[in-house]
Amino acid sequence: GEADILIGTQMIVKGHDFPKVTLVGALAADLSLYAPDYRCGEETFDLLTQAAGRAGRSHIPGNMVIQTYQPDHYSIQTAASQDYESFYSQEMNFRRLLGYPPAVGLLTLTLSDGCEERLEKAVEVLEKMTARFPEHFPGKKLACIGPVNAPVYKVNDIYRKILYIKHENYDILIQIRKMAELRLKEAEGRFGLTIQYDLT
Repeated sequence: GEADILIGTQMIVKGHDFPKVTLVGALAADLSLYAPDYRCGEETFDLLTQAAGRAGRSHIPGNMVIQTYQPDHYSIQTAASQDYESFYSQEMNFRRLLGYPPAVGLLTLTLSDGCEERLEKAVEVLEKMTARFPEHFPGKKLACIGPVNAPVYKVNDIYRKILYIKHENYDILIQIRKMAELRLKEAEGRFGLTIQYDLT
């Protein structure tokens, strides 16, 4: 009770209980909508509903003020009204339309290496492999995006590239992951290339 105003980052909304808080303000609440991630709408909604839950936790009613440049975005609208069902419905329509999980499976390959030249050689191997996918999976709805530079391309002198592969059949993605592991195993062992596989 020594402070009347609490200022913090997103961490302040993560499960803390401040019983005397009656007003919560979220500044630039839509900034997370610009993240290069298909889940950014979900994360924005989640963050705002958690923030709203910090106010009025005791017998005193609480209020929340959301400052946004996109007041019409469904993540902001549904978070403001605490309408979980409406958010789910709109988010799932978005995921189905653009082919993102859980509507389809997504395999993310992240390649990283301290030597940019070695990384480019590994990317060439990947590109040759993805070019042959129509032979291995004829008639299948397979989409490859990349390889592209990671949103933050160089971290601690390590260069990173990402390849996204989407398919409705999760088993096909498992086959592709195994194929990639076999093709890149030699490069990974000999050169210190690191590959991370993420199935969603």
